[in-house]
Amino acid sequence: MRRTVSFSRDSANVFFHLLTRCNLRCRHCYINPDQHGTETLGIDTIDCWLEIFARRHPAANLILLGGEPTLHPDLATAVKRAVRLGYGSVTIDTNGYLFHDILDRVTPHEVDFFSFSLDGPTPAVNDPLRGDGCFVACTAGIPEAKARGFSVSLIYTVSQANVDHLHRMPALLEKWGVDRFFIQVIGVRGQWTEDAARRETLAQVDRKTWLQVVPRVAEDAARRGIPTTFPKVFLDAGETFECAGQVADNYFIFPNGRVYRCPLCEDYPLHSFEIREDRLVATPRINETDLFPLTIPEGCVMNRIVQPRNLAASGNGVPAYKIACCMLKEEITP
Repeated sequence: MRRTVSFSRDSANVFFHLLTRCNLRCRHCYINPDQHGTETLGIDTIDCWLEIFARRHPAANLILLGGEPTLHPDLATAVKRAVRLGYGSVTIDTNGYLFHDILDRVTPHEVDFFSFSLDGPTPAVNDPLRGDGCFVACTAGIPEAKARGFSVSLIYTVSQANVDHLHRMPALLEKWGVDRFFIQVIGVRGQWTEDAARRETLAQVDRKTWLQVVPRVAEDAARRGIPTTFPKVFLDAGETFECAGQVADNYFIFPNGRVYRCPLCEDYPLHSFEIREDRLVATPRINETDLFPLTIPEGCVMNRIVQPRNLAASGNGVPAYKIACCMLKEEITP
């Protein structure tokens, strides 16, 4: 069954970057130290910030990120603290190296998903993007997590560099016992976007390619029993644009205290909130919140400002299609 996952204020998602340090140097990494900081948060600060959002949104979904979050020596403690605070779910996003014996220090009752990042079905496709040896480490980590009873998801970030290999993933996911599949569109953000050669190689795929390839692969994975989620990206004719910043609660927290509501803004000091002296405070205008209500024919105003190259105009200057909010997802279930 295929459906568009509607925005809702009934649930909130908290994307918490505990650090920006990582053992890999992925070519398409979105972390920008100039904007996100280089700190590794101490456990007392993590506890405090978790509590801020637990009070603001009881039972929110928590996604723990980095850098590489398993590099944080207190990740297990942070997980246990989140469970005690009543977060509705806890996910750890990882590159698969699983540092600090994290699988031995948390339980499947505490972590709902370990979400592994892999951008190719073989080392020859994946490792030029993510780093030598990454494919082997990730594909070893998946069965290790499964053997300990954890649910596992996999994230594949689609770009021109790997879209031709996406169709090979469902069979591998089935073989590895992956429970959920997330297909992501590459974000044109992070320091790599300043490199013209990399920006061209890692560009977003065009609308025709996306619509031909991604839903078909998602359907294949779903037929194999693996629920699959992917960004809507392109609105269908007649569909109304909605901005998640106005109709949902998503928070992207960075170690320097910045809190964004829209991930497309993360390369800029447009954050809606900051954490100062253990309090969440709104930032002065103009910030991303002031941009959310803007209505333009192309759909997402952030996309128009930040990554306009995936837009196209018809002969009369009218946009040929609208871009959906980057948080709008489609889901295909078995």
